[in-house]
Amino acid sequence: MSRFTIWRAMLQRNRCDGRRLCVLAALVTLGAAAPHLSAQDPPGQLVPEVGREGKDVVWVPSPDPLVDKMLELGGVTERDVLMDLGSGDGRLVIAAATRGARAVGIEYDAEMVELSRANAAAAGVGDRATFVSADLFETDLSPATIITMFLLPELNMRLRPKLLELAPGTRIVSNTWDMEDWAADVTEVIDPCPGFCTALLWIVPARVAGTWRLDDGELVLEQQFQVVSGTLRNASGTTAIEDGRLRGAELTFRAGGASYTGRVRGDRVAGDADDGTRRFGWHARRTAP
Repeated sequence: MSRFTIWRAMLQRNRCDGRRLCVLAALVTLGAAAPHLSAQDPPGQLVPEVGREGKDVVWVPSPDPLVDKMLELGGVTERDVLMDLGSGDGRLVIAAATRGARAVGIEYDAEMVELSRANAAAAGVGDRATFVSADLFETDLSPATIITMFLLPELNMRLRPKLLELAPGTRIVSNTWDMEDWAADVTEVIDPCPGFCTALLWIVPARVAGTWRLDDGELVLEQQFQVVSGTLRNASGTTAIEDGRLRGAELTFRAGGASYTGRVRGDRVAGDADDGTRRFGWHARRTAP
């Protein structure tokens, strides 16, 4: 029963707007997944219910199949540090820790944090699962190699500038909600659908916009998130870049009949190119933003 946040305002909607799920309908659908008090519940333990009030948000459990898909899509391993934004009772954090990752849940509701810690201890991953009572917008996300979240687009857009400042290659995985014109690198839908069905993956791109000096010419790059365009100028003339793409710090494009790959490190990039007849190394240094 992983907890994710949604705006209280969405609960006041009585129809879907075509872009979002009808949250009221989702609450009904997922109500059966919410924990309820039973004879097995320890006395005094918090038993959260769907719709639990939070800081401008309410709690909605995320179905286990989608939790698993999000972790699969993010490629979670024991080498990762995962931070879950709005971690609720800790389901996703615990699942990540079970896979060997160091996982941190950021949750404003202090009672839910205590419940998460108890759940992690019961699952035997208390040494790898950490829970912090904090505002996700005021939290330092830089230690993370993977960020997971279930936030409506308005919150995603507030977070987006902060996410784009993370190290190139950091993976962002969202349950259901997008980030508008920053298109996801990968989108997967699970079937059968348990109420929330879609996992979206973004890989934070390096910043490559600017003018780059080559040994034999100049590379001018423009960037729209992970999509790259521009021109390559050398002794053969000036040609437009095609199929420019970033996957973290890995840059690929075609120009002048050659395919280029390179790894960006700040204001330098180096890699290999292939023009069909030969393979050669190339490198460039940014001279202007």
